Order: sequence, then structure tokens, then C-alpha cells
Amino acid sequence: MVDSFEKIPVAIFPTPKDGSRYAAAEIAELIREKQKLGQKCVLGLATGSTPISLYAELVRMHREEGLSFKNVVTFNLDEYYPIDKDALQSYNSFMHRQLFDHVDIDPANIHIPDGETPKEHIRQHCADYERKIEEAGGIDLQVLGIGNNGHIGFNEPGSPLFSKTRLITLENSTRIANSHEFRNISQVPRLAITMGMSTILRARRIILMAWGNKAPIVQKAVEGPVTEQVPASLLQDHENCVFVLDELAAAELTRFKSPWLTGECEWDQRTIRKAVVNMALKLGKPVLSLTNSDYNDNGLSDLLVEKGDAYEINLQVYYMLRDSITGWPGGKPNAVIPAHPERSEPYPKRCLIFSPHPDDDIISMGGTFMRLHDQGHEVHVAYQTSGNIAVTDEFVTRFLDFAVGFEEIVGIDNGRSKEVLAEAKQFLAGKKKNEIDTPMIRSIKGLIRRGEAAATCRYVGLKEGQWHFMNLPFYETGAIQKNPMGEEDVRITMELLRKIKPHQVYCAGDLADPHGTHKVCLDIVFEAMRRLKAAGDEWIKDCWVWLYKGAWQEWDIAEIEMAIPMSPDQVMKKRFGIFIHQSQKDMVPFQGSDSREFWQRAEDRNANTANLYAQLGLTQYAAMEAFVRWHY
Repeated sequence: MVDSFEKIPVAIFPTPKDGSRYAAAEIAELIREKQKLGQKCVLGLATGSTPISLYAELVRMHREEGLSFKNVVTFNLDEYYPIDKDALQSYNSFMHRQLFDHVDIDPANIHIPDGETPKEHIRQHCADYERKIEEAGGIDLQVLGIGNNGHIGFNEPGSPLFSKTRLITLENSTRIANSHEFRNISQVPRLAITMGMSTILRARRIILMAWGNKAPIVQKAVEGPVTEQVPASLLQDHENCVFVLDELAAAELTRFKSPWLTGECEWDQRTIRKAVVNMALKLGKPVLSLTNSDYNDNGLSDLLVEKGDAYEINLQVYYMLRDSITGWPGGKPNAVIPAHPERSEPYPKRCLIFSPHPDDDIISMGGTFMRLHDQGHEVHVAYQTSGNIAVTDEFVTRFLDFAVGFEEIVGIDNGRSKEVLAEAKQFLAGKKKNEIDTPMIRSIKGLIRRGEAAATCRYVGLKEGQWHFMNLPFYETGAIQKNPMGEEDVRITMELLRKIKPHQVYCAGDLADPHGTHKVCLDIVFEAMRRLKAAGDEWIKDCWVWLYKGAWQEWDIAEIEMAIPMSPDQVMKKRFGIFIHQSQKDMVPFQGSDSREFWQRAEDRNANTANLYAQLGLTQYAAMEAFVRWHY
């Protein structure tokens, strides 16, 4: 049974929006019930990227369904310390921006820890916060997210079960994970005020939401032992708690990771491959060396009963793995290979690589990119966003200095360039901590990244007209926080697809991108493809979509449908292609939780994929890039 593994009730939805609608509906029902009884509804609220879609749904319900917040009292989980209330990154600003400014809540009913409290008054401020919660009658419903290390609120691993609201020191991993909200890691506060574990656990109802790349820690919290080292696991002892997950965040739960352990299992090819590959890696054996005893000892006796001897199953999985490896990502011309990941015809193909940022193409699939071109296919690259916020200020003055000097060398009047340089220096010298760049500086930063992207395409061998700068509008806010996908984003994408009519599309299926741009870019491509199919565009019937991962993680080896091997020389050629993106080298803004440079991440990830194939008994290559096909 599933519940023998899951110690907390779990509700799983296809997307974060679906999960958010579920949570919002429960909150709205509670608010209305309390209104009928003439009572206050006390909500504990969370911040971060996870609840954004929840708050958007509550705002929609207020506007379209008349949901009133006049009887709602809120207590936020936490706040950075020290931080100005009006700072863009403060949770006070976040809550007003995402929810409070759009509903009819009484400002006197809003409670958020004060990041401006003098240090000597913090202890009293925290005690007062606890007292206010008690005076409000306690929290009726607490909304939570979960950190990659299992923290809830800012209760880091090791937080005592009986802790109350207090000032805590943030773990470095938490600061790194949250650095996407700031310009760099040095600006992330080292302290925070947070509700304690006992404060959270006293809530009468708890909804913890998790999306995307939180699957490993969700599994530990839901199925692992109760331990203060994974604070979210303490929720196992709460009488009325539910985890609301999307399918990605639920992926490591036993019912998905190893469904054969939870009861009846449908043994299709995908499940067989997953079971056998996971077992082989766990035992450290090549696939062809697995025995009947291995199957019986690892919960796969039912598979033996259904499919017969281990030898036959081993061969079946070995052939699946072998057939996913190809040096011909565009299909091998003049060859009929039924099990090949790609079609032989047509040849050559028109291939379109969607790159969310101006370097994801070379970082994530540089070897495949070069091989497609070298094998005679017509390769186009579409850079979906300008990537301008990921350029440091120093690069602006460096390139403007060059522009002024160049115009002087060739005898062009550089008066205007000198003015722009002077204006830029003046602005940057007085630039405040969270100030948005001027339109001119944003344009210059975008130009820097366009130049690097074009140089990369030339390095691969593409000709002018084979790279396209889409500058999707959702990205161009000038701030770290981006807009949701819009109609103009989809229209621009459909227009480019119709222009090229590709036989192959590659796009980033990496949902772990720390600031969410990859996810929005992927949704835009998916929506554009669906609309083109619905519109009856003939070419789209012959268009296959391949998903690559970004700089942060790789596909699970049991999921990979096409693996492109790389020689040591090809690895080096890819590295030099990544080096062209000088603005992203050495010190990169918004680096996420990984401090390595992009070329190091890419090489380690590609080498690890190759090593996993070798461990399973396949040929040892220097590196591999991996893809999964999306069917629409």
C-alpha cells in the first residue's frame, strides 16, 4: 500500500497551478465558513517562489468571485534580518506585491516580522509576535514551502522541536539558494526572524506546497524518519497536514520511483527499464550481470513471474540502453535503424534550438549543437531572452570604453558615445542596492550577450541569419522578478516556428532553473506548438521535440531517450565555446546553489552521464549529452 511509505497525506497535481488552485479553494472555503460564523480567519503565510501562484489564484477569486479578506488576519512565517521593509527583496514587499495590495484585507490585520527592529529589541519583538498569534486565537491554517535542506519557515536543520519565533542564522546553502532574489550572494542577509517549529505545529491545519526540483527533500520529509535534521519531517506528527505537490516534486516518492514496491504494477517497457536500471546502479552491477536472486532480493519477484528469467529481462533493458546511444542526433542518413532515437529521413533536417538565455545552447547541448551542424543539417538557434540582468555593471563601462576608443580610431565622431559613457558611470556610481538599471544600460547589457551568442554560433559554423534574438517580453522587466507568459511571447514564438518549419526542435526542459526563466520559456514553446497543431499547420506533423536539461541537473538515466556521446576533443571544443561567453565567466550573478562555473558544471554532468552508462555495462565514453522526447 502507498501509505506504508508515505507518513503524511499527499495530494499530487499535474502542474503548480493545479496544486495552487486546490490550496486556494480550501483557504477560500475556510474564509467563507468563518465569515458565516462572524469569526476571524487566521492564516499563516509563506513567501518565496512556491506560493506565488497560490496568491495569484486568491487575488483572482477576490476579483472575479467576490472572495473578501475583511475577516482575515495574517501572520507571516519569516523575514530577512536586517532589511528595510520597502526593499524589493523584503518579505514585507513581497506580500504586498503578491497579495495584500490586491485584496480588501485590513492593514491592521497584517503581521510580518519586522526586519528593521533594533538588535537589542529583537527578543521582545519575537515574544510580542508569539503573543499576537495567541491573542488572535491561534493560526487556523498555515501555508508552508520547503527548502532544499528541509527547512520550513527559516527553521534550518537542527532547529529544536519546541522552538518559538526567534532570530536565527541562515545556512550558507539557504543563502545560496535565495541568492537569485539579490544581485549576488554577498547581498543576501545572514540572519532572519522566523516562527519556530512549535509555533508552526500549533496551527490547526497545515498545507505544505512544493513544486519542481524539491523531489529529493519531499521524499525525505514524507517517507523518512522524523528528525530535526529535516525540519519538515516533524510535520509527520501533525494531526491535520497535507503536502500539495506537482508531479515533479512527487517524483522521488516510492509510488513513482519504485511503484513495484507499493503493490500491483503495470510492467510496461518504461517501468521495466526504470526498475532494472535503478537496481543495477544500487547493486553496482552491469545490467547483464543481474541474477534471479537480485530480482527477488530487491522487490522485483513479480517482474520475474511476469517476464520470465532474469537473463531475458536483462537483455531487453540492455538493448533499450544501447539503442538510446547515437552519434547521429539528426538521424543517420541512408540507413534504416528501427530502434534509432531519430528518423533517418528527411535529410538534411532543419533544426531549431531554443535557448532560454544566450548561453544555454552551448552549455547544455554544445556537443549535439556542433554535431548537428557538422553532419550537414540546417541549424538555427533562437535566443528567447536577452539575459541582460545577468551582466555585471563592470562590463558596461568596459564595452563603452571600447566603443568610444573604436570610434576615435576610425575617425567617427564619438561625442555621443562619450556622453553615454559618462551617464553610465554617473548612474552606476550612485546605483542603489536594488535599483533597476536604466533602459540604456539594460540595452547595452543585452547587446553584450547578443554579441557573445552570435560569436558562439560563428564558432560552431553557422551563417548569418541562422541565429535569432527573440527578446521575449515577459523577461524585460529590468528586475529579477519576471512577468508570467503572455500572448505576445506565444505569438513571437509561433511566428519563428512558422518561418523555419523545423523537423527538430530542441528546448530546455530544465525546471530547476533558480529564477524560473527556463520554465516560462518551455511553457511558451509548448503553448506555441499546441496552437500550431490545432491550427492545422502541415509541417508540424513531422516535427519532433527534444528536451535538454540546463546547467543545474541532468535527466535520470532511466528516462533518457537519446544520448549523444562526446570524445575528449569534442568536450574541449564545447568548453572553448562556453568560454566565448565572457560576461558569464568567473563571477556569475544568480548562480543558484552551485558555485562552479558553467563549463565545469557542464563537463561534470556530461561525464557523469557517460559513467552511469558505463556502470550499466555500456561503452565508456568521455561524456554524453542527454535528451527526452516531448510528445504533443
